[in-house]
Amino acid sequence: MEQKTKINAEDGKQELMITREFDLPLELLFRAYVEAEIVEQWMGTKVLKLESKKHGCYQFETTDAKGNRYGFNGVIHEFIPNRKITRTFEMENMPFGVQLELYEFERLTDDISKLNMHVIYESVAHRDQVLKIGMTHGINLAHNRLQDIAGKLKNK
Repeated sequence: MEQKTKINAEDGKQELMITREFDLPLELLFRAYVEAEIVEQWMGTKVLKLESKKHGCYQFETTDAKGNRYGFNGVIHEFIPNRKITRTFEMENMPFGVQLELYEFERLTDDISKLNMHVIYESVAHRDQVLKIGMTHGINLAHNRLQDIAGKLKNK
């Protein structure tokens, strides 16, 4: 299967540049990141809290096949509807530290939009650890689910 989500990880840098084009109107792509019901479906996680606003926070929880629970949380620092979200992201009880995520949403046509993600880690080592645990494959699968789930909403 083609890797539609493109990840650029330059050697020696503590950041990732992630891009993906979606066959979705810009407003629908943005909704998929800010409405708990949609987030839960494509991320396959439980949304405990999602305050989609400046100074809002979020908290997600997921369970693996063995029943282990993992928490994710952060604070939203910038929120411009249909344009940009800047937030922190932390995996609880994991050694990766807090990362900064900048999401920019771009309208290409009325029915096609693009997501540009700039993710900054505490160190190159932390970034490299995240890449080693399968983040590249995981984000592509999640974005494929986002496309499928939000695509069904497009016709409603």
